[in-house]
Amino acid sequence: MTPRTAADRIAGTVRADIRALSAYPVPPAAGGIKLDAMECPYELPDAVRDDIARAVHDTALNRYPAGDTTELAHDVRQAFGIPAESGLLFGNGSDELIHLIVQACCEPGDTVLSPWPSFVYFDMAARFDHARFVGVPLTADLQLDLPAMLQAIAQDRPKVVFLALPNNPTGGLWPDEAVQAIIDAAPGLVVLDEAYQPFANHTWMTRLPTLPHAVILRTVSKIGLAGLRFGYLSGHPDWIAQFDKVRPPYNLNVLTQAALRVVLRHKAVLDRQAAQLRADREPLARALADLPDVTVFPSAGNFILARFSGEFDGNAVHLALKTRKILVKNVSSAHPLLANCLRISIGTPAENTALLSALQDILRSH
Repeated sequence: MTPRTAADRIAGTVRADIRALSAYPVPPAAGGIKLDAMECPYELPDAVRDDIARAVHDTALNRYPAGDTTELAHDVRQAFGIPAESGLLFGNGSDELIHLIVQACCEPGDTVLSPWPSFVYFDMAARFDHARFVGVPLTADLQLDLPAMLQAIAQDRPKVVFLALPNNPTGGLWPDEAVQAIIDAAPGLVVLDEAYQPFANHTWMTRLPTLPHAVILRTVSKIGLAGLRFGYLSGHPDWIAQFDKVRPPYNLNVLTQAALRVVLRHKAVLDRQAAQLRADREPLARALADLPDVTVFPSAGNFILARFSGEFDGNAVHLALKTRKILVKNVSSAHPLLANCLRISIGTPAENTALLSALQDILRSH
């Protein structure tokens, strides 16, 4: 008998649709300007870091995390204005919570639906859990197509609808009336993903108790705590109880919990950083729009989507920036509507200036 190679065994064991996928890419960023992942560019002040160090010192690493997260839940509710009557579930980033929602709601072949393009993990989580993903195309100017959304909901009867508010990677914030129409039409659960809410100055959280089949998903990754990998889901307690059944035990490690509780006592620092990024967004957008053959789309996030349509297209600009050690996200191949588009995180003023100087040099030379 001929010995089987690892490739043979993998082909006979791993699902074909998983073999066809690529892992989520995370490019190296050492020594460069990192504007590709919508992180906060500001580090925490030394006083906050010292408080974290003391809390970590006192944390027992030889024990599993406690099952009772009442104190952490109290701090999260206070910091982020979560209604007292709403349930709360924590995850290892919002990605894990997206996966848990699909896993709990969908049997093989059930539909998950979202405007598209949007956050790629909506699609990925659906595939991983054998659900069918339906992406409803945005309009040509990257706005929500409400008639198409309502038609798709009526036709496909999705178990779960994901709405990113504001949307990633386009930056658009869908009108309240359109969001409410989708909530009213959906036969199952509507997930309002407010990952970028601190930069939009808009939230559905205060209305959550009046939305019995909607939940709100958030993360702390965009406000300066990406390294903690912490997300939270809020909604009617009955929904939260169902999702808690599929949550892996001890999914939130003790270091994340200890550090988060300390940082939330200093939330004013995070708020100031978010305010700085909001203030820098429009000047950066205007400066980008002033460049030749560049179209900038309105953004309510901590990033800007720009299309490069001249001789030097989005792929070429991305490569030219990369050679200058400036990383932005090339989304050109993610969807036809995003052809020649780059998603650019808002950095520090110095980083924004360096980006604009590099782009002026690149576009001038072509």
